[in-house]
Amino acid sequence: MSKPTLRRALSLPLLTLYGLGVTVGAGIYVLIGATAAKAGIYAPVSFLVAASVVVFTALSYAEFSTRYPLSAGEAAYVDAAFARKKLSLFIGILVMLSGVISTAVVSIGAAEYAARFVQAPSYMLLICVVAVIVALAIWGIFESVLLAGLITLVEIAGLLLVLFVGLTNMPMDLNQLPDLIPPLEGSIWAGIASGALLAFFAFIGFEDMANVAEEVKTPKKTLPRAILLTLVLSTILYLAVVTVVVINIPLDQLTKSAAPLNLLFSGEAVSLYASFGIIAILATLNGGLIQVIMASRVLYGLAAQGHLPAVFSSINAATRTPVLATITVGLVSLGLALWFPIEELAASTSLLVLFVFATVNLALIRVKLRGNTKAPRKDIFTVPIWVPAVGAVTAFGLAVTRLI
Repeated sequence: MSKPTLRRALSLPLLTLYGLGVTVGAGIYVLIGATAAKAGIYAPVSFLVAASVVVFTALSYAEFSTRYPLSAGEAAYVDAAFARKKLSLFIGILVMLSGVISTAVVSIGAAEYAARFVQAPSYMLLICVVAVIVALAIWGIFESVLLAGLITLVEIAGLLLVLFVGLTNMPMDLNQLPDLIPPLEGSIWAGIASGALLAFFAFIGFEDMANVAEEVKTPKKTLPRAILLTLVLSTILYLAVVTVVVINIPLDQLTKSAAPLNLLFSGEAVSLYASFGIIAILATLNGGLIQVIMASRVLYGLAAQGHLPAVFSSINAATRTPVLATITVGLVSLGLALWFPIEELAASTSLLVLFVFATVNLALIRVKLRGNTKAPRKDIFTVPIWVPAVGAVTAFGLAVTRLI
């Protein structure tokens, strides 16, 4: 009997919804308050700075994903560039850890939103949240990503509802919007830069698509398009939502909440408040689901490539998913969610991912200089060499804001 393999089931719409699900659900529903605590009313600028950092790396991933469409993609990219197994393993582990910690972050957010409806200890809510996420991830890649895609549509509808309510109740007229443009003062821009590190977490997601490459139909065409579509759509939505939220919600309330968008509905009808609360729970669960899928695939990929024990590369014959890898990711995420605050987890995730992004950009520079391709030129998406160079510099630059 042949060994079960991953199933190629993801088309462009499904893959784009997958990317939007992890991006939109993970960040915007949870971290606006934490970002505003650093940047104040200039939080939208923090999100814009984060998007500017991400765009160059997104283009690098788009090229690499067509050169090496593999699970544990970052590890494969680094190995192709530097031929250092230990470095490849290190990068792969960092990517996996970023997914594990991200799951912890959005699980905290999901539990916080759920607490509005269910009176139970927070640790019980967290256990239930992670158990649901892991069960869905084990179910099957087509089924779980299709469900994630449907929930993504619901959570985007929720953000459009935020925009509608916020614009309807906006306490300032449009002539005051220029007040959201920060002056050229060092202390203000230091806060914006610190906020950008947290806002960056909200853009984590496009790289996850590279790690399900072995489950994508025609990956060389689909992956670049889905990566860029995810980034453009999420950036537009983020800037609109964050602007409305910081205008409508007092900063002293916004900065203390792990469920910040609920605050916008506190004065609305009970039915509207409840409806949005359910959407927010689904959105945060969705973000956790997609991060667990990504992290488990990296763990599977590293094991399949011989970097980690082979037991983690086992595929269940019925579900065609890496069950042991998925359960392991879920248990570690639960432990982190129970022991660490959401701000520290989010910042740690951002630092890990920024280091990975910088390394992937450097790897693409090395591959380009060496002329190393594994596909005919017409079959790969390519970017100029200055794109990964700028990507590496901006990723390192944003990471430094955590250290100063």
